[in-house]
This record gives sequence, C-alpha cells and structure tokens, in this order.
Amino acid sequence: MEYKISNRLRLTAIVLMIVGALGVGYGFATSNKSFEEVETMLANESHGGGHGDTAGHDAETHDTHAQTETHADEAHGEATGHADMDEHTKHVNHVMHSVHNRPWSALYVAAFFFFMIALGVLAFYAVQYAAQAGWSPLLLRVMEGITSYMLPGALIVLLIAALSHWIGHDAIFNWMNPDMVNPESDKFDELVHGKKGWLNFWGFIIRGLIFVGGWYLYRHFSRKFSLAQDKADDNKNFKKTFRISAAFLVFFLYTESMMSWDWIMSVDPHWFSTLFGWYVLAGMMVCGITVIAMITIYLKSKGLLPKVNDSHIHDLAKFMFGFSIFWTYLWFSQFMLIWYSNIPEEVTYFVSRFEDYQLPFLGMVAMNFVFPLLVLMNSDYKRIPWFVIMAGIVILVGHYIDIFNMIMPATVGDQWFIGIPEIGSIMLFAGLFIFIVFTALTKAPLEPKRNPFIKESEHFHY
Repeated sequence: MEYKISNRLRLTAIVLMIVGALGVGYGFATSNKSFEEVETMLANESHGGGHGDTAGHDAETHDTHAQTETHADEAHGEATGHADMDEHTKHVNHVMHSVHNRPWSALYVAAFFFFMIALGVLAFYAVQYAAQAGWSPLLLRVMEGITSYMLPGALIVLLIAALSHWIGHDAIFNWMNPDMVNPESDKFDELVHGKKGWLNFWGFIIRGLIFVGGWYLYRHFSRKFSLAQDKADDNKNFKKTFRISAAFLVFFLYTESMMSWDWIMSVDPHWFSTLFGWYVLAGMMVCGITVIAMITIYLKSKGLLPKVNDSHIHDLAKFMFGFSIFWTYLWFSQFMLIWYSNIPEEVTYFVSRFEDYQLPFLGMVAMNFVFPLLVLMNSDYKRIPWFVIMAGIVILVGHYIDIFNMIMPATVGDQWFIGIPEIGSIMLFAGLFIFIVFTALTKAPLEPKRNPFIKESEHFHY
C-alpha cells in the first residue's frame, strides 16, 4: 500500500519551517544586547521580580562559563568601591554573554532533540532485525521513514556546534575557546587543559563525522536490503540485514556514548557522569518509540496500515512505558549517587539546576516518570490510540525539557526562558522533521511484502 503525503501536511511542515526560521532570526536579532541595555534589564528585574532577579546570586559559582570569567577576581574580597564596581562590571558582562548565548543554545537543543528521535528509532529498528522479532515487520517501513531524518539531523547538530564556535564566540562549548588551554591567558582553565587531547574542536568534528558516517552506512544498507527483499524469492537480503544489524548495535553502543559525552556532557567540561551515555540512550529510545507509535496511529487513521492492530499499538505503548521507567532508574541513580557522595565538583551540576531551573527540572521528572506511570500502567489504556497519543505528547515535551536542562544551565545560566527563540527553534525542526519523514514514507510501500516474519506480524495478538 503506497502512501502519498497530503497537501495539508506538506503545507503545515513548510509553514512551521518558515515561522520557526523567523522566530530563530528574531532570537538572534534581539540577543545582541549592549552593556548598557543589559545593565538596564538587570535593574528592571531587580525592581520588578521574576526569575531574572537572581541573576547575580550564585550563578557565577555554578555556571561553567561564569567560572572561567571570574577566576581572577575570586581572591579579592575587599569591600572597596572600586572592587564593587569591578564586580558589577564583571556581572553585567557575564549576563550579557549569557543573553548572547541563548539563541544558539535554543537552536542546538531543538536540533539535538529531533536528531535524537531519529537515532533512537534507528537503534530500535536494528534491534528488531537482530532479535528476528515477529511482531514488528508491519512497522518497519514507518521506522525506515523516521530514520531518514538521522543524517540531515546529525549534520545540522554538528553545523550548529561549529558555527557557535566560529560565529558565536563559543556560545555552546566554552572549551572550544583557545584561551582556556593557553597558560598565558587570564581565562586559562587547568581542568580543560588536562582534557584538551579529547576536547578540541577538530577532534570533536572528526569524531562526529565518524559517528554519523557509521550510522548512515547502516541505515543506507538496511534500507537497501529491505527494499530488495520485497522483490526477492529467497531470504538472503533479510539475512544480510540480520548480520549488519548485530554489528551495528555494537558500533552504536560505543558511538552513542561518545556522542553524548561530546555533544551534550562537554557543555559542562568540569563535570562528568559515568552513567551519562546510558541516560541519554534511554531518553533517545523512549522518544523514538513514542514517535513510531504516533506516526503509526496517524497512518492507520488515514486507512493505511490496515493490518496493524491494537496489539501492535499495545506493544509500542509497553515499550514507551518500559523505557520511561528505565530512564527514571538511570536519572535517579545518577542523581542519588552524586547527591550522596557530595563531591563539590560533581554536585554543582545539580545545585545550579535546583536553584535556577527548579520548575523545568522537577517538572521534567514528573512528565517523564509520574505521567507515563499513571497513564500507561493499565493494559487496556495502551490499546486506545488517543490515549497513547496524549501520553506521547507529554513524554516528548518532557524529554525536550530534559535536553533543555542539560544544555541551558551551562550556556545561559539563570537567563533562561522558554520564549520566541526556543519555540521558533522547535517549530523549525518539527517542520523539517515532518517534511523529511513523511516524504520518505512515500518512497516505498508501507508494508514489507517478503519479510519472513510478515505473516506472524499480521496475525499478532496479545
């Protein structure tokens, strides 16, 4: 059964991209504030309240960017008028730097979020072949459509990181600033200097291209063999996909961890977590499976995928539930161990989020754990499409906020807000994601014809 993208859906995707691009442009245009404008903004906030009135509180201690800017002054504590003026100037410069970083960070968070969905689906797709799963062949073409976004999505993330260094004055990754590894500079950072063998710009880009190249090669050949299997009279293509899927999963587990260290964890170059790769993987998988469920339900509502039944939706919802619990386990393990050991270099990561990001930090945990637990625990509810869609929307919003919480405290400190730059970035990449994925779905029949497990999938009942 062929799928043809509707004019309304194509138009929606284009409008989202255009409006989103305008929002992103507005964010960049309004972020370039002068020293005097930031000074006035801070004065208004201190009189008017809002979360900005904590701007000078402890952000400089907790924010990695601020740490590098205030190293030279922390030894001077004399209560002289000159020192106060110096502190004031330094504080305003720090806030100005944070305001300049915000549109870059908003763009990066949204770009990574949509890329993460496609990569999670690619891993889930490989698992289906490696496990020779009998329930999922009817959904494989949906997964292939979603994974078409992986290559452009990953290259966009790398491009934003590179541009933030060249144009944005290291707006996202402060370790890219050469002064931080120059012992002669007042911005010299000994910890970053010790990691320069790994944390350097060209190493970051080259590793990223190797990761993306490996992921793309698997996606290219698995798709090629999947389409060839439709026309074949034996199972050779399926066996080839089985073999490359098993090899890819080994490659993926290594590269996904390194990618999460490079693309997310290194925004806080002083902080590290040995669980971080698994933590990002769990979020990636739950988002990917959620989008598979939502697109499958959408296509079924249009009269396509007629052989997909309630049991397939039920199984996808079970995976959404299971990976939400797994994500929570990893979140709690990471948080609890760091809180319990109370090592200053480690706890600053969570202290800054508790002080300046309390609402998104705690709200994200509720959306990613409490809500899926209550909504998807009941087996009957997993078979109700609108219920799965509702749970999926909350899960996706919750995991966007999770990525937001990972990036923003290190780049913008307490100058965060979910406004036009953030919403514009989400709209831009949502439109691009919809356009690429649904266009890819038109390129092949939605039902694999010669998959050896297709009959089992058609008669799947739970």
